[in-house]
This record gives sequence, C-alpha cells and structure tokens, in this order.
Amino acid sequence: MTVASNEHYSPWQPCNAKDWKRIQLKHPFSIKLGKMLQNSPESTLDQEVPYLKAQHVQWDEVRLADLPTMWASPSDIHELSVKKGDLLVCEGGEVGRAAMVDEVPPRQTIIQNALHLVRANHGGDPRFLKYLLCHASSQNWFEVLCNKSTITHFTADKFGGMWVWLPESQRQNSIADFLDRETAQLDALIAAKERILVLLEEKRRALITRAVTRGIDSKVPMRDSGVPWLGEIPAHWATERSRWLFFPIDKRSETGEEELLTVSHLTGVTARSEKEVYMFEANSREGYKICQKGDLVINTLWAWMGAMGISPIAGIVSPDYHVYRPRKMLVSDYVDLIVRLNIFAQEVIRYSKGIWSSRLRLYPENFFEITFPVPPVEEQIKIVEHISSETEEIQILHDATRNTIALLKERRSALISAAVTGKLKVD
Repeated sequence: MTVASNEHYSPWQPCNAKDWKRIQLKHPFSIKLGKMLQNSPESTLDQEVPYLKAQHVQWDEVRLADLPTMWASPSDIHELSVKKGDLLVCEGGEVGRAAMVDEVPPRQTIIQNALHLVRANHGGDPRFLKYLLCHASSQNWFEVLCNKSTITHFTADKFGGMWVWLPESQRQNSIADFLDRETAQLDALIAAKERILVLLEEKRRALITRAVTRGIDSKVPMRDSGVPWLGEIPAHWATERSRWLFFPIDKRSETGEEELLTVSHLTGVTARSEKEVYMFEANSREGYKICQKGDLVINTLWAWMGAMGISPIAGIVSPDYHVYRPRKMLVSDYVDLIVRLNIFAQEVIRYSKGIWSSRLRLYPENFFEITFPVPPVEEQIKIVEHISSETEEIQILHDATRNTIALLKERRSALISAAVTGKLKVD
C-alpha cells in the first residue's frame, strides 16, 4: 500500500487519487426502489412472496430468516427479486445503511419500498459502493443530503444523483477485496471482545445473585427458604414479606423544584439530568412524590421489567411511581442489589396485575406480598462490601474491553475512509 496524491475537493469524499473520476451513482449502478406493501392480490396472476424491509438490512449482514410475505405481480417479482451479490441500501430509518446479500435468499424474495436494490451497471462494484456508503454515513453526509429537519428519506433521485469519486472497475474490485479481508479480521476481533463483555456481565450477575441470596460464606448451613424464587438460603437468615420491611411514602412536592429522578430497568434510579430522556414532561412538577436518599422507588408501569431501585440522592419522582422506605432491619444498598436481580423481576411479574407486558402494574398491595431474604444487618453490610470489591475488578476489565472495541471500530472506520478516498493504493 502506498499513499496517493493530488487531492480533489469534495465535502465528504476528498479524493487523493488523480486517476479517479467524479461521477453520479446512477451511471455506474442500477438503483431500484422496492415495492409498496401489498396485503392482498390485485389480479389472478399475483403471488404471495417473501420480502425484505429495512430492519433486515444491517451494516454487517442481510438477515434472511423468517421473512414476512406480501402479494406481488409477476413484473414486480421479475424487477425486484433479490439475488446473492446484490447490494441493499436503506431508503428510510438509518438512511444509507447498506449490506451485501452474501447468501442465496429464499426463492422470489423481493424488497419493500424502504430499500433500494443496487447492481453493477457500467464500471461499478457494489461492494465498493457499500464501503463508500459506510464512509458517507460516518461523515454524517446523509443528514445533509436528506435534509434531516424533515422525515428522512434517501430517495432514488437523491441516491442516483449523488456525486462520488470512483476509480476504474478493476481498482474498485481490488479495494473491495482488500477491505473485505481487513474488515473481516477486525470484525472477528470485535466479536471476540464483545463475547468477553457478555461473559463479564454474566459473571457479575451470577456473583451478585449468589451473594445476596446465599451469602458470602460457603461453609454456613443452608435451609430451604420456602420461597420459590430464593431457594436455599443460609439457615440463620430470616425471610419476610415486604409489608413488614418497608414504609410506604407519599409526601408531595409543593414547588416541584427538587432534583427530578427517573427509574429504569437498566440504570435503576438516576437523576434525569444525567440521562437523555425524550419522553413527555409535565409543565409543572408540583405534586410530584418526594423521595430521600435510600428510599426504594418503583416505576409502577415498568416494574415487571425491573424498573426499580434505591435512590442515591434526594429528589422527586413521577406521581405515578411508588416510594417505599426500608425499615431498620434492611440496609438500603442490599435492597438495591436484590431488586435489580433478574430473578426478582420474574417474581414481580407474578404479583403484578393487568394484561401482560404493556399493561402490567405493580401496586402497593401486590408489592407487599413479595417475600425478601433478611440476613443480619452486619452481614448485609459485608455482602454489599464484598460485591463492591469483586465487581470493581470486573468493571475494570469491562471498561478496558470496551475501550479496545472502540479503538478497533475506529481503526475499521479509518481504514475504510482511507481506502475509498484514494489515500491508500491497494495492489
């Protein structure tokens, strides 16, 4: 590989190669927009066929399993049937997202009008175009091209009219071959690192689950708790329904000026100012519920997903949430560990009322039926300290792995950008 020279100006694809040509994509490529969804036959010749939509096209692959079907005419099927080696490009959603069809699709698979079907026409390599679109996306060019102040659409006119710098066909092939090899190696490394993240998270969850339900001394005698979600617990631990462990709190804000908190299944209780939240917000927060540091806050609507936790600070929460204060036999940090367990969320589902998922609610009378393990207070403190120490080591490995993934992705993006702008000459 050698560095080319003679840079030509382009806002998103500055070309360093003097022998590349500036051309609109409609000339070297055939671009066809897919078919509008047709739910019933319009003639006796129409057939029900599988189709691809935008969600099936990701940057790494075209997903061909379990495709939906629509009705299509013989001419639609002839024009829009997908073949191995085609390039599919998203017209809406994440516009410009593209992937090659690397496997033979089910027979007569077509595309919906959220996708473009791209094939080589005169002097184009769809694989090179895929990498070029990846570079354009990394430069946020589609936001400019598609006028993102309105609903974003990468129309066939915009796609075909897009000006690019292209080398001759054989050079496109060579660059695409090079990028296929290099990105495959980088993708394999990224996938391996991502598997490590999964294993670290599984280890963290297993460590926390075991510690808060079985303690940290493996030599203590065990007994059956009589509670299905708990199983065996240390013999000296108690179990108790939450009605005897928590006070319900319903104190309201008079001004609404306190710190606004939010509750999710991913982060527990956090300050809303620290999160990107785009949901509707009331004009006034007067009447919102006040919670203190150490209170248990439950998002009534999403409790079945595990949206609850101990508040790390004082603040206010939605009047639709429920706030509970642990009694003296419970350490707040220990409670936070319990209620964030996956197995506890499953227990919450058992006691929630309403229609499954979208309308399940955990009301106080149901929450008060849930049974908690209650170790001695001193042991709860030791469990919290043990978990903090052990998970800190896991978090260090987690952060280092995420940093490595970020660097690998940056390397991948930089390699693609250099190759499709002529900075690298690939022999």
